[in-house]
Amino acid sequence: MAEKEVIKTDTAPGPFGGAPYNQAIRLGDLVFVAGQLGVSLETNELVGPGIAEQTEQAMRNLGAILEAAGSSLDKLLKTTVFLVDLADFGGMNEVYARHVGDQPPARSTIGIAQLPVGGRVEIEGIAHV
Repeated sequence: MAEKEVIKTDTAPGPFGGAPYNQAIRLGDLVFVAGQLGVSLETNELVGPGIAEQTEQAMRNLGAILEAAGSSLDKLLKTTVFLVDLADFGGMNEVYARHVGDQPPARSTIGIAQLPVGGRVEIEGIAHV
């Protein structure tokens, strides 16, 4: 059986508040990426209050971690999107669509009560290597 490999990169924010999780885990030819907020690596803060800018940054963070694992956004198989306000679905979806191309992954979108640091969106993913 394949061994799990911890994926860690300095090109995306690390675990929020030093929490006990990794940016991603690779097992065989699959990569499981922890949820990514719209947090800038440079400031360690949200990039802004809007759903479009936060989704853009969350997708950049997701992509950077996938690249560190030897994968990419176009190899995403499944994502889960968490939205604080389901009214943001259209704005999130517009940005998300630009990043996943013409063969998007399977996806679930879930409305939740709250995210860390006042985030509006968090995106996690599973990709093929």
